[in-house]
Amino acid sequence: MTIPFAITLDVGSSRANHTGSWRVERPVYVDRLPPCNDACPAGENIQGWLYDAEAGNYEAAWHKLVEENPFPAIMGRVCFHPCETACNRVQVDEAVGINAVERFLGDLALEKGWTLPEPGSDTGKRVLVVGAGPAGLSATYHLRRLGHHVRLVDSASRLGGMMHYGIPAYRLPRTVLDAEIARVIAMGVEIQLNHVVHDVEQERRDGKFDAVFLAVGAQIGKRVDIPAGDSSRVIDAVNFLHHVANDDPPLLGRRVVIYGGGDTAFDAARTARRLGATDAVIVYRRNRERMGASGEELEQALGEGVTVRWLSTVNKFDGDHIVLEKMKLNADGFPEPTGQFEELGADSLVLALGQDTDLSLLEHADDVAVRDGSVEVLDSMMASPSGIFAGGDAVPAQRTATVAIGHGKRAAHGIDDFVTGRVAEPKERHELASFERLNTWYYADAPRTERPELERIRRQTNFEEVIGGLSEDNALFEARRCMSCGNCFECDNCLGVCPDNAVIKLGDNMRYQFDYDFCKGCGICVKECPCGAIEMVPERN
Repeated sequence: MTIPFAITLDVGSSRANHTGSWRVERPVYVDRLPPCNDACPAGENIQGWLYDAEAGNYEAAWHKLVEENPFPAIMGRVCFHPCETACNRVQVDEAVGINAVERFLGDLALEKGWTLPEPGSDTGKRVLVVGAGPAGLSATYHLRRLGHHVRLVDSASRLGGMMHYGIPAYRLPRTVLDAEIARVIAMGVEIQLNHVVHDVEQERRDGKFDAVFLAVGAQIGKRVDIPAGDSSRVIDAVNFLHHVANDDPPLLGRRVVIYGGGDTAFDAARTARRLGATDAVIVYRRNRERMGASGEELEQALGEGVTVRWLSTVNKFDGDHIVLEKMKLNADGFPEPTGQFEELGADSLVLALGQDTDLSLLEHADDVAVRDGSVEVLDSMMASPSGIFAGGDAVPAQRTATVAIGHGKRAAHGIDDFVTGRVAEPKERHELASFERLNTWYYADAPRTERPELERIRRQTNFEEVIGGLSEDNALFEARRCMSCGNCFECDNCLGVCPDNAVIKLGDNMRYQFDYDFCKGCGICVKECPCGAIEMVPERN
């Protein structure tokens, strides 16, 4: 009669008998793709550097960040942070302030004098990079890390492209821009400014370059045929912002109308206010929901006294006033004229209707395909089998600095494969870490930290930076709001809840493993893992 009793005891004590043969499923640790990483156009390992930042290892966090993006202080100011839109925490309270922590790390690196990685060993390969904006500078950085010689040429007298000539100083202080660019140039880059490349093939032959990366940007403002009594009082926004960046602002008068609805339109309007315009009015033919500018840019502009005339288009500019026609949206959301007109007083008209790219340098590059004003490229950013690559505003994509930085990195690796004759191996893509896999009860309520702002009354007469940075305490708090979606952060939950003591802790930063001799496959560890880093899989036969 003792045998059944002994069996019962063994069933209740998994350490007495190996019970793994009872399982139909077993738990396994997994690594999933965090939605922030997935959404980052620059390809940053956001969760990785946040993990270091929340431990207070700021230098390690910064070094991990600049593995992918050498401009955290810049991007911490001007990136449109799609990572935060994708952040799972937005379904709990508010998104993690990733962009604010990135800026904190970038500013701290400038303050501490942290340096970028050393260039790679010299490969003897030469690459011409045309355009010193975000795409060209990013490609230059990654090419130098790979050991290739880079000549960076630009038609302007300053490095930075539209980051210098298109983004106003109140959003991106020039000291920050110049300091982060200087670190890249210090890696040993040949610079040629005030140089226009008229024929890329000839330039390549003359310099004996093994490959070319075109990052020429979109710096030609689009024009529209608007009857105007005095065309000298009509200026495109790109030209206007370029003059302001060169400390040579044009005289716009007191009443300035800006035609367009993108970020450039709002930058132009806010700049006009700072130059003395009493009225800065944006005219946009669609409604607020369909504007191209970010919501943050709109709110900042409205707070500074900029006004917006929605569902309106400019009919003509006549002397001291502009004639507007009211629009309506059709069933497809496109604006249609109504035949209703009104007048708006104006001293000047700024056109912010988008930008075009000058691709005349490709006239003799017969194997490069250009369609609708953009260069067609492969995933590697290759535009021709002869070794011409392109990125940034020159290719069909969203036109932002962050996207351009990602293009530059991708092109650098594509160029590296091309000049070395290597065939790129496809990279493994992990499953996305969805919100449904998280146990959010584990994470305490923690309201998002808002960055300080310059008082609005002080904004309208100078170009002081409007948005401030986080303090160290705030940056640490914000980094710790990250839920580590899809990846173990060693919270010990699985270790604590396992009824069979089948979880083995391997040591700090080494995570855990399952002892399948004793795991019964109950799945409690999966249900209680905060970040969704364990899953049940069918038992192997």
